[in-house]
Amino acid sequence: MTFPKRPSPFKNPAPMRVACQSALLACALLAAAGNAMAQKPHQGALDAATQQKDEALRLLERMVNIDSGSTVTEGLDKVREMAVEELRQLGARIETFPADPHPGTNVVATLTGQGKKKILILAHIDTVFKDGTAAAKPFYIKDGRAYGPGVMDNKGGVVAGLQALKVLQKIGFKDYGQITFLIDTNEEMGSVGTTALIERVAKQHDVALNLEPGRPADGLVVERKGSATALVEVKGLAAHAGVAPETGRNAAMEVAHQVLQLSKTADAAKKTTVNFTVLTANGATNVIPASASAKGDVRVATPEEFDRVEKDMVRISQNKLIPETEVRVRLVRGLPPMPRSPASDKLVKMAEGIYAEIGKKLTIESSGGAADASLVAGVGVPVLDGFGIVGGGIHTPEEYAEVESVVPRVYLLSRMLMDLSAN
Repeated sequence: MTFPKRPSPFKNPAPMRVACQSALLACALLAAAGNAMAQKPHQGALDAATQQKDEALRLLERMVNIDSGSTVTEGLDKVREMAVEELRQLGARIETFPADPHPGTNVVATLTGQGKKKILILAHIDTVFKDGTAAAKPFYIKDGRAYGPGVMDNKGGVVAGLQALKVLQKIGFKDYGQITFLIDTNEEMGSVGTTALIERVAKQHDVALNLEPGRPADGLVVERKGSATALVEVKGLAAHAGVAPETGRNAAMEVAHQVLQLSKTADAAKKTTVNFTVLTANGATNVIPASASAKGDVRVATPEEFDRVEKDMVRISQNKLIPETEVRVRLVRGLPPMPRSPASDKLVKMAEGIYAEIGKKLTIESSGGAADASLVAGVGVPVLDGFGIVGGGIHTPEEYAEVESVVPRVYLLSRMLMDLSAN
């Protein structure tokens, strides 16, 4: 059976195809327009960040030209007072807390707004550089880069935080409930004198942004390893190395043996590293040493790895090269890991959207270095790290900050504070 051919409901299908194509094009244009609108910068914040660039660099220069190593009390006090004066001018309430057992005084500055969200930002003013470094190599700018001790780690972060708060003040933004700026004086020493303060203050906030340096590829840090120190102590028996070495028990040789075998507790699959960096066995060359020690840097991606490494070290250390020596091994935990989480991924998406407003793209990175953000994550508060000025050469004499990153990074941080207040 054949059916009669039904006529097309459209006498001429060509116009319909054109109409459909036009409709699709219109939808695409509308979507593009929507995206363009979504990526339009907050002009007030951008203008303020731009206008403050020179001021930011002058403040950075003043801070960098003062030595503030973790044990340089006078320098720490001077840099702290610079930051406190800036915060007072912003109307912040200032509280100070001793950093015992380390020198220096920690600062908690609070700005109260009209909203509900409580946001914590953190930075540290101590550096790894010894006293006299600033005088020998003061702040200078060359080929678009600013140089000097601590210019990116972390005085650039302190300046970024202060300038972002100034942006909010300039545009009259007060939709946050509370913004707290915590300034640590001993982060480079593991924040031993600030850990309890950071954990206590963090628990009072909804979210945190850490102002460690922006990575060289313009990155934020979404994941950090935890840190610990492996300590090995060996007790042997002294003897004359030439006359009667067989009567001694060589602690130096035993500690060398322990370092080699304990290094194997590292696990690349679990991102665990164990690197012994300090060995000590003082004495004369003609004396079999009676004591020796070693220290190792341990980094882990999960807290459970601390326990595993410690148990394995204790077990493995029972295998001795030199009989009748005493070997003691322990793991001193430092900063905990900062694992990636759904909450931090949400912060990443927010930051990426904000940076796109000014036509820039972030890289999202993991780091083997520990930081105060790890303490925040350890008490369950969402945190994202790396909001300081972009730079490189960290912890070296050639440490630098990218001058042209100042405005984008101040804009990013100020806009994050604004969007977090609203969300």
